[in-house]
Formats: sequence, C-alpha cells, structure tokens
Amino acid sequence: MDRPGALAALRTAVTAFDREYGPGERWCVALSGGPDSLALTAVAAERRPTTALIVDHQLQPNSADVAAAARDQALSLGCVAAQVIRVDVGRDGGPEAAARAARYRALDTARAGAPVLLAHTLDDQAETVLLGLGRGSGPRSIAGMRPYDPPWCRPLLGVRRTVTRAACDEIGLTPWQDPHNSDRRFTRVRLREEVLPLLEEVLDGGVAEALARTAGAVRVDTDTLDDLAERSLTELRRDDVLDVAGLGALPEALRRRVIRRWLLDAGASGLTDKQIRGVDALVTAWRGQGGVAVGSSLRRQRLIAGRRNGMLTLHTEPVRDMKGCARA
Repeated sequence: MDRPGALAALRTAVTAFDREYGPGERWCVALSGGPDSLALTAVAAERRPTTALIVDHQLQPNSADVAAAARDQALSLGCVAAQVIRVDVGRDGGPEAAARAARYRALDTARAGAPVLLAHTLDDQAETVLLGLGRGSGPRSIAGMRPYDPPWCRPLLGVRRTVTRAACDEIGLTPWQDPHNSDRRFTRVRLREEVLPLLEEVLDGGVAEALARTAGAVRVDTDTLDDLAERSLTELRRDDVLDVAGLGALPEALRRRVIRRWLLDAGASGLTDKQIRGVDALVTAWRGQGGVAVGSSLRRQRLIAGRRNGMLTLHTEPVRDMKGCARA
C-alpha cells in the first residue's frame, strides 16, 4: 500500500471532483509529460478508462521524442490508449496564446465525446488571477478557471504544484521539464518566478491560496449575474435585435453581460471590454454615433453593432486590407 502523502492527496482531489461532477464513464487526459499532467494521468487511469492525449506543438527540436516518451509513460500507468497529436501553432495573440489555442482545438477534436482532464493546479489559478488583475480584464478574468467547464475538467485546482511533483517522486516517475516553463520571456513565467514569490514574502505567505479563494468568490457572483443576463436577453431579444429601452432599464453590470452574450451568439470573437463599453454607449450615451466594430468568427468578416429605430442591430462587413480593398 502507498503511504499517506502526495499521491493520496491527488487521489482524494480526483475522487472529490468525480463525485461532485461525475463527468463520464471514460476520460481523456491532456498529457504534456510534465509533473502536473503526469501525476494526474497516473491517478485518473486508476479510476476510469483513460486515454492520454499528447499534443506535440513542434516548437522545440526534440518535441517528437518528448511526445513519444509521454505516450509510453501513459501506457505504463494503465491508460487504455495514448495518442500523439501534432499541431501547427500560429501567431495570433502571441506565442503563448497561439500555442494554447492550437492545443485546445486539437484536444477538442481528438476527445471523441469524452471529457478532458486538465492538470491546472492552484498555482496556475493564482497566476491566472494575477494576470487578470494586471490587465484590467474585469471580474470574468479574475474569476479564473472553472473546475468543470464541459468538456474541460480541472480536478487539481485545489492542489499545489509541490504535491504533483512529490507524487511523481512517490511513483518513481521522471517528468519532462519544459524549458519554456523557465523562460522569462513569457509573462506567466515571470509571475511564477518573480512576482508571486515577492508577494509571498511581503505578505507573509498564503498569497496563492488567497488568490484562488478570490477566484472562487468572484466566480459565484459572476455566474449569478450571467444567469440573470441570459433571462434578460431572452426577454429583450426581438429576432436578431435588442430593445434599447429595455436594455437601458437594466443595471450596468447586467446590461453589459446581456450585450456580451448577444454579440457572442451572433458570432463575435475576441471581445474586449472596450468594445462592450462602446456598444453599451449606443444605449446609454446615444448621440447618433456610428457603429462599433467587433471581431468575428466568420471568415474575413467583422461584426458591426449599431442602433436604429430604438433597437441595437448587427450587420457584417468584409475585412479590408491596408489599401482599403476587401480581402478575397
């Protein structure tokens, strides 16, 4: 039997998550080969038939070897299958965002309807909250990552990184150490290695746990407002337009959530707080101004929100190049 320790703590966390959310009879787990995902894979494979999905971003010369080693480890830990997925990483949003987008697309395609376990820890949650605070991204960002956001499952959000590393030691696993995780060109790495340790020192410890608690508290409020916004959107929507008078009667926090949901439903993507405030001004500060452009998931199209006859409206326009010509 295993002595009580890190591995037992991980088993407790995964068991508690499974009991609360019950996300399926079979699982996929996103495995990088690092200590967090490797420890999660070991525990997950004990509990459910688990397929390891290893995304090879092809960003490092030995990435194929790292992926193959992770696949072998997954099978040795009892996974019913292990699949390496090679992806091409674009450039949109910078290297971190582009790699993340490529990874999630690949995982979503390969999961075959099963939920995907992600090995985000309490430390990852604390870093996410700090990033949101620093960027002024609003409460939705400060609320951090959800434990269960189908199909994504994060059973280790209450577990520190030190625990996953200790669990690998207990099992006798040798995790891969991603050099990107110590590359201080990346914002998240500097938060991890410089900002959080300084905050821990200045505030006498417990900062990561406090940030994670903050995320949980803000998420409860955000979820409640989102539920209210969905109801209001149903009441105010007239086909594809929104009633301005009804919107104007809503509290600010609720009104902007209605606008955000309406834009997303129409195919908006990459929404910023500035854009949502711009559309909100069509309701609260109307002086005949023109429409507000927002990004769109529609190919070579952007969405324009405007106001006409007491309604918020949407239409699309082609994205134009630097010479003013519509892109083919």
